[in-house]
Amino acid sequence: MSRPRIVVVGAGFGGLHTLRHLERRIPNGAADIALIAPNDYMLYSPLLPQVASGLLTPQSVAMSVHRLTRKTRLVPGHAVGVDTRDRTVVVRRPTGELAPCRYDRLVLAPGALTREFDIPGLTQHAYGAKTLAEAVLLRDHVLAQLELANDSRDPVEREERCRFIVVGGGYTGVETAASLMRLCEEAAKRYPELRSVIRWHLVDIAPKVLPELGDRLGRKALDLLRGLGIEVKLKVSVREVTADKVVLTDGRALPCRTLIWTAGVSPSPLMETLGKPTQRGRLEVGADLAVPGQPDVFAIGDAAAVPNLSHADSAYCPPTAQYATRQAATVAQNVVNSVLGRPLKEFRHKDMGLVVDLSGKDALARIMQFDLSGLPALAATRGYHMLSVPSPTARARIAANWGIRAFTGGEVSRMGFADEGRPSSFVANETVDYLDQKASRTEGARLLDNERERYGED
Repeated sequence: MSRPRIVVVGAGFGGLHTLRHLERRIPNGAADIALIAPNDYMLYSPLLPQVASGLLTPQSVAMSVHRLTRKTRLVPGHAVGVDTRDRTVVVRRPTGELAPCRYDRLVLAPGALTREFDIPGLTQHAYGAKTLAEAVLLRDHVLAQLELANDSRDPVEREERCRFIVVGGGYTGVETAASLMRLCEEAAKRYPELRSVIRWHLVDIAPKVLPELGDRLGRKALDLLRGLGIEVKLKVSVREVTADKVVLTDGRALPCRTLIWTAGVSPSPLMETLGKPTQRGRLEVGADLAVPGQPDVFAIGDAAAVPNLSHADSAYCPPTAQYATRQAATVAQNVVNSVLGRPLKEFRHKDMGLVVDLSGKDALARIMQFDLSGLPALAATRGYHMLSVPSPTARARIAANWGIRAFTGGEVSRMGFADEGRPSSFVANETVDYLDQKASRTEGARLLDNERERYGED
């Protein structure tokens, strides 16, 4: 009898922790374990705003799958479809070709994508803050705007480049706005003329920011943001985006060349390919995390609608890293139980709390129904992240980055990722092209003068 093949889709919180639990529970050689993921690292996304601000290096939040697993084979690519009849996942490889990946047990944890809205100009001009590449690019772009504004004498251009708008009053939006505002404050020390021009806005259609923290901490967050100089506008969204302007739904047209979109996420479209019931795109599963009628397929994380057995006021578990990490332990055990013919366990988890890091010394936390702010919240927030990061190497990098910033300050230099993604050698070639064009124009002018002399003589 051949060894069962267990396939996990996604290397996020749910996927990676599932693999690690499976490797601990399955004896060597008892099963083949494969991971389908476009990248060979797990991204610790809660700290992405600190990457965007330069507080952390990109390597600090990208944990190698190869270092964290020992028995798992990586299948590089995007899972684009699931054929439950043939027990096959269709994978689009980095080369663009489609390849089948057979499974006996399948765990779907593909995560979510940035939610798109039908707003004119949004996809063409907005910046995201969900991936590692977006965070690094965003940092370079913000610093480039300040450099260009400082070099310009046009007040209109300066205003456009020095205004930054973040859409979304959730964790990502609030932390991104606060972190990048502090980055601009550091950069403005070099550009004193821009200090009075830099403007940061946070807008959200909701009536308050960070509603998950409750009313008291939500008001505290609002006060902290405004204390940083960020203009917070609630019950407002974006109507239109152009290259140099953002029009809000309250009628205001703000000169702006940087719109950062963090207004929610949508489940991976992969879940729709199974042909099973979904809740707003999230695949419905039972309390045992198995897909009803499909006992060999399980789903967890952002893209799964998991019954919330511990909270009567919420039908489904919230799509957070905290829940995905704990679902991973249950789903790994249930995969093993299903192979061995044992009963499956139900998933239950009581929310442990929430943390928000606003950079600097500002933080907010709700832990076991206790509300914290200031230095106690900062200690709780940083401690939570250090415990949640699964890689000792990443923890060391993060701690070192925090220490370096505390003792030596930050860096505000760009890394070159905003230069249209071109290598410096190609940028250098532009000089050669310019000289060639200049020589051609000079030669053309000389020939024209010769022609004029000839006609003049005639």
